[in-house]
Amino acid sequence: MNSDLDWSAPAELYSSVSTFRTRNARYFRFATAAEAVRFAIEEMPGAALRGIAIECGDTRLEGDHIRAQYDAQDYPLQRPKR
Repeated sequence: MNSDLDWSAPAELYSSVSTFRTRNARYFRFATAAEAVRFAIEEMPGAALRGIAIECGDTRLEGDHIRAQYDAQDYPLQRPKR
């Protein structure tokens, strides 16, 4: 996937996790979009991806689009060895 995402621009990550009785929203700021994408994929539970959005300037990524950016050839950070 190739996009106009500026990997070096600041980004915000929003995560909402719903349970039967509560809805917990979380907010994180990152120095770069690359760090926000890395955090969403490597640090958040996989099932939470459905409820995550990353905003970087006018670009908004949600769910599977975040995974696609992480898997893209132009992703600038080193991924852990599998």
